[in-house]
Amino acid sequence: MMKKDNICALVTASGMGAIAVIRVSGPDAIALCTPLFKSVKEGKSLLNQKTHTIHLGTIMDGTQLVDEVLVSVFKGPNSYTGENIVEISCHGSNYIQQQILQLLIKNGCRTAEPGEFTFRAFMNGKMDLSQAEAVADLISSSNEKSHDLALSQMRGGFSSEIQALRKELIKFASLIELELDFSSEDVEFADRKELDGLLNKLKMVLRKLVDSFALGNVLKNGIPVAIVGEPNVGKSTLLNALLNEDRAIVSEIAGTTRDTIEDELVIDGMSFRFIDTAGIRETNDTIESIGIEKTFDKIKQSKVVLYLFDASTANSEMVHAEILKLEEHTNGKQLIAVANKVDKGYLPSIESSFGDLPNVLFISAKHKNNVERLKELLTEKVKQGLLNNDDVIISNSRHFEALTKALEHVVLVQEGLGIGVSGDLLAMDIRQSLHHLGEVTGEITTDDLLDSIFRDFCIGK
Repeated sequence: MMKKDNICALVTASGMGAIAVIRVSGPDAIALCTPLFKSVKEGKSLLNQKTHTIHLGTIMDGTQLVDEVLVSVFKGPNSYTGENIVEISCHGSNYIQQQILQLLIKNGCRTAEPGEFTFRAFMNGKMDLSQAEAVADLISSSNEKSHDLALSQMRGGFSSEIQALRKELIKFASLIELELDFSSEDVEFADRKELDGLLNKLKMVLRKLVDSFALGNVLKNGIPVAIVGEPNVGKSTLLNALLNEDRAIVSEIAGTTRDTIEDELVIDGMSFRFIDTAGIRETNDTIESIGIEKTFDKIKQSKVVLYLFDASTANSEMVHAEILKLEEHTNGKQLIAVANKVDKGYLPSIESSFGDLPNVLFISAKHKNNVERLKELLTEKVKQGLLNNDDVIISNSRHFEALTKALEHVVLVQEGLGIGVSGDLLAMDIRQSLHHLGEVTGEITTDDLLDSIFRDFCIGK
């Protein structure tokens, strides 16, 4: 699994830029870079330099100058991969990058595979598997919240707590296994009350993590917001106003939108995925009917539903009835009632006509009146419903599956304790719990699992 050769790759984005960084990692990384580097200080050799130091000089191909560079030296095990590392900061010309890479390969390196630097860091104990996966999430984070989430997990997040509880559970597992060796003498080495206390603690931690996945997933991939309502109430106009661009076709003809249109916007550090849907009404048009079916599908998938109605033509009773119908499909999701087209009438009069409806926001999507307030309201609702604590959050579906299975077996162990099942059955469920907990942090892995995780990394990371 672990290759001990020397690898190199461009670690900055490919293409031309001001500066590029090329990383070399492996047991001979410093040694093989030494003859290629000529320091501005006469007689200075990379082999004799302290770790975590930077040196100015040139990369030479024999007598030919390739580029003036800064070279950083990191000696294992105190490096990202746990091996010797050299990082060459050169000018960002594509030609220079390729010349240096070819020179390194000619002198004993090979091109790194996707994620191989981070894979080596994992294999050398510099990070556990959940932290390694968080590196990829951090690179792909597109907003403040997904960045914070990935950074928390990369720094240990929940894995350190899981590892500590797993160690305690291993201790009990070994004591119960020992009891099996003395089964004829009917002795108990594992304190059942103490084990029950540990299981309660583990169960509480696992439940919080499993329950946090729904939030973690939307923070990572964007909070889906469905814009729904009858035809021609201004749903597409509102989408365009939110995005500040003409994303959806706007027409006075009812039923223009027959399929869903989606786009993403970052508000207050969170990604919102707005979904413009087909207008909800009774229709004999086959294509429009399919669009309306998709609307209800999107409502189910959304975390927040914006119910838009035309304030110039609707009445309070009709809106109230539509909200009740929608609530049958929203299943407890955040629902925000938005009265649009207030520019068509006298605002105080419009507001008073819907006074019996709580928390209605009055806007004009066409003139962008109060659209900023709608954005503020969206973040307030999401924070009230989802972000009301500082608990650790998981966003990885692999972690969710492993933690769910671990929780199931923890519950089985506790139930077994309650009814006094034999030690061998307790040991079986404890082993299963330990297995699934180990899958999260990487104590238990397979080649296929590691391959599926690291192949999605970019080359150079």
